[in-house]
Amino acid sequence: MASSLPRTLAAALEHSLGEVLQSARPMAGGDIAQAWQVELASGERLFVKSRAGAEHRFFEVEALGLEWLRAASSSLRVPTLRAQGRGEEPAFLALEYLEPAAPTPSHEERLGRGLAELHRASLPSFGLDYDNFIGSLPQRNGSFERWVDFYRERRLLPLIRDLHGHFDEATQQAFEELLGSLEAFVGPAEAPARLHGDLWAGNALCTEGSRPALIDPAVYAGHREVDLAMMRLFGGFGPRVFAAYEEAFPLAPGHEGRVALYQLYPLLVHVRLFGEAYLGQLQRTLRLARGS
Repeated sequence: MASSLPRTLAAALEHSLGEVLQSARPMAGGDIAQAWQVELASGERLFVKSRAGAEHRFFEVEALGLEWLRAASSSLRVPTLRAQGRGEEPAFLALEYLEPAAPTPSHEERLGRGLAELHRASLPSFGLDYDNFIGSLPQRNGSFERWVDFYRERRLLPLIRDLHGHFDEATQQAFEELLGSLEAFVGPAEAPARLHGDLWAGNALCTEGSRPALIDPAVYAGHREVDLAMMRLFGGFGPRVFAAYEEAFPLAPGHEGRVALYQLYPLLVHVRLFGEAYLGQLQRTLRLARGS
């Protein structure tokens, strides 16, 4: 029995996998779930995460998102699903364990080109045919013909409403003005791109052979500049990633001026999840997005 795992989780894993757990050790994780590296008696290693009181379908839609990414890119590794808890306690996800490696220039090149390949896998409409999560926050999707409508109605507006009491009058007014004229800011029309949706540096790994891998998605079909803006928000990606992307799939004119616009959603999410420590950054980014 893997003693570092909760007993109920160890039992659920063994039942789902049909194998004996040999060992488990905690892994550093995010703020959302507990994580372990688990070794089976067969020698196979898995990455397991669990979250007490997880919302219905919390891990199920993450597994769907991983498969959605894997179907679109042969260049990027995406961990395969081994088992999941479906609507019972403990809620868990067991995935193929990806051994991390030190990033190299080759990794940056391959990541940029792999993201370009992913984003070229266009879809018929913006959004997704099921709702999912970003972090622990529900993320509503649906199907939209126009990107501007999806970004307004499913990304910005719900969180602006939720956070109304956190904003001063000037910030609230600035958001209302942006929403009213959003079509002037979103850039030229593009086909819906397959997005990771939460692409900060911790969700893009370098694995053996310098092969890039993606984990913890919050997927939907959207404007490809969203993933790239998120990558620039908190850093951690070298310039060669963006250069390789641009070489493989050039961006539309004016994309530099839209970075702030597409950083608003993840910053709203951070204010909603983690509090007002991110409010100043959100307000500065809002001014940049409006060109003021």
